Amino acid sequence: MDARLPAHVEVSGLVRSVSAAGGFATVLQRGEKDAGTLLVITLDRGESAVLWERMPQLDGSRSFTRSREQDPEKPQEFNEYIARRKQSDPDCWVVELDIANAERFIDSAVQ
Repeated sequence: MDARLPAHVEVSGLVRSVSAAGGFATVLQRGEKDAGTLLVITLDRGESAVLWERMPQLDGSRSFTRSREQDPEKPQEFNEYIARRKQSDPDCWVVELDIANAERFIDSAVQ
């Protein structure tokens, strides 16, 4: 039996948590309601974008991994990568969190 939360519930929790802490959170793409992959973009005041993806681990768990950082001199590469991910997995969710120390929300996300 899979103990994972449905994707839409997890996304809703992330958005509400960031908003309650005074940040801004938005869903950029809605994915498959129950089992969609979750991509999270974190920012601090609109800068320093980092992409987090939940990846399967050797022990069978699924944890978020920092997979990309936006190069300030080549921001289009970051956006192109996300576009490719969305194209290869149209069921994925893309969520943006703009708040200081956004990693704390990634760390507290249910695995």
